Amino acid sequence: MLIAVISDTHLPRGTRRLPEACIERIRAADLLLHSGDFSTVEVLRELEAIGPPVLGVQGNVDSAELRRLLPKERVVEAGGARIAMLHDAGASSGRMARMRARFGERAEVVVFGHSHMPLHEQADDGFQLFNPGSPTERRRAPRHTMGLIHAEPGLPRCELVDA
Repeated sequence: MLIAVISDTHLPRGTRRLPEACIERIRAADLLLHSGDFSTVEVLRELEAIGPPVLGVQGNVDSAELRRLLPKERVVEAGGARIAMLHDAGASSGRMARMRARFGERAEVVVFGHSHMPLHEQADDGFQLFNPGSPTERRRAPRHTMGLIHAEPGLPRCELVDA
């Protein structure tokens, strides 16, 4: 199962939109995960119209209406993989230990956003942290990015790609 992963889209803002390569990767996926900061319910609906089912969590800039629709965190089971989602995983120092304590019994991967900085860390036992960056607002990141998760039982494979 192929899962597209995005975060921090912050749409709409001026003429900003999802890059065409990002849209194509979403269309090709079986599922889309968004780890917060959509901004509005309309953005969620636009993502749903692309094709695959969309599962998300609320971010700190999401509208009150959107926050009522989305949980602060969730665990998704897809393709035999268990993926935890939240928007802000906190400071980088001690993050792996904190996320393992919070989700380690329930998930193999923790997907998060907030920083706009793409990240993939994997512990020796396979537990993973995955931030797809942002396809629309890179801030300090060198490029606009998104993620793909190749979900299968045991050890899902996370991949950062240019958006």
